[in-house]
Amino acid sequence: MDSTYTTISNNSYVDLQIRDDPQNPLPQRKTHIKLHPLHEVENFIGNGQSLDDDDQDDFDIDDYPLVSKKKTSKDSGIYGAVFNLTTSIIGAGIMALPATMKVLGLVLGFVLIIIMGILSEISVELLVRFSVRFKASSYGEVVRFALGKPAKVLSEICIIVNNAGVLVVYLIIIGDVMSGSLHHVGVFDQWLGNGFWDHRKLVILVVVVVFLAPLCALDKIDSLSLTSAASVALAVVFVVVCFIVAFVKLIEGKIEAPRMTPDFGSKQAILDLLVVIPIMTNAYVCHFNVQPIYNELEGRSPQKMNRVGRITTVLCVVVYASTAISGYLLFGKDTESDVLTNFDKDLGIRFSSALNYIVRIGYILHLVLVFPVVHFSLRQTVDVLVFEGSAPLSESRKRSLALTAVLLALIYFGSTMIPNIWTAFKFTGATTAVSLGFIFPSLVALRLSHSGEDLNVGEKFLSWLMLILAIIVSIVGVIGNIYSLKSDSE
Repeated sequence: MDSTYTTISNNSYVDLQIRDDPQNPLPQRKTHIKLHPLHEVENFIGNGQSLDDDDQDDFDIDDYPLVSKKKTSKDSGIYGAVFNLTTSIIGAGIMALPATMKVLGLVLGFVLIIIMGILSEISVELLVRFSVRFKASSYGEVVRFALGKPAKVLSEICIIVNNAGVLVVYLIIIGDVMSGSLHHVGVFDQWLGNGFWDHRKLVILVVVVVFLAPLCALDKIDSLSLTSAASVALAVVFVVVCFIVAFVKLIEGKIEAPRMTPDFGSKQAILDLLVVIPIMTNAYVCHFNVQPIYNELEGRSPQKMNRVGRITTVLCVVVYASTAISGYLLFGKDTESDVLTNFDKDLGIRFSSALNYIVRIGYILHLVLVFPVVHFSLRQTVDVLVFEGSAPLSESRKRSLALTAVLLALIYFGSTMIPNIWTAFKFTGATTAVSLGFIFPSLVALRLSHSGEDLNVGEKFLSWLMLILAIIVSIVGVIGNIYSLKSDSE
């Protein structure tokens, strides 16, 4: 049979050019694609991997990209990805965990920290699987493939609200710790006394301009691997100091017997129990950063990303459990909603003043290093939502810097206008955080399982379990917050 097609050698390149549309003119670009012989499967995969005979039988060309991606020195290794993902999880929420122990008791609080970590890891693995299957590059894209464009827009709004609220909380905590608040004395007050230097708005502005803006201006999340590692190290320092102080006081017999179970003895205790549950679920939300971290993972594969997620989960469970238990043992019934406020008083041991400074300043540095990682996903999501159809943000440096400046300005003004965001933080935990961490991933998995995707019985059960629990937690948390507001007003 005659054919008008001609063969192309294996070493050839093909120039793909966008055809001009008179009504929608586009700049002409050239894309080079290296042609790989299809019979050489190991070369077609493009990662230097080879397949044995059994694997070749299961090889499906549709599961691999048409264009292989070469490794670059800018790709992130496993431990760089672990640091970035851990930084996405461990933030301001860690300071609320000792207070959750005061409400839940040591036994139930410890069990919930482990359960929430396991469920969060399962939802991350489901998200990674379907993101790779549909070649989605962002959280919103995988939601769109499964649930449609309206759900994608809703998920992006959740990311924006959640991340912006978290960043505002960071700045408020930085301002309170350094310049003081109604509840505790600031570091600058203790060092230098009262003056213009401890003005809260000025302190936050200097931190934003001098420290946060340069880090947030980076256009790749892998560029933050070193700062993420330092952030995790500072979180570990905080945990170690809390643990050592609690251990010393326990040996000296200065710690009261902790409560092991929840308190149901009063209406206020029950309201506290309802309010604190969303904070526990909020502690593990990192799902909006999974796709950017996966995209920059060296030799990326679902199995490799699952390993990153599991290492991160174990690390976070250890840090969270240690912080929650030691913080509660240290301060007992006087544990504040933000345990950092407890560290402006005498701890009752030697070197108490020095340890207080180490804990507070170390945690501020931790927040400064966590801030740009959360800001990265916020900036990406705003760009996708506002500038839909435009070139990727990484290809437009001016648009990236402009978005960074606008977002930092809005976050700064939010932190100066809202004196106490604790109630808002609990509302985001009961709504946007639960949605991003559990509701959307469960719906994605269940929706795609009806489309013939491989989801076994156990995974379907876990998906339904996460979905039902997340909805219950969201409803109960919102009701608890409303009742708490009414009680406070009365």
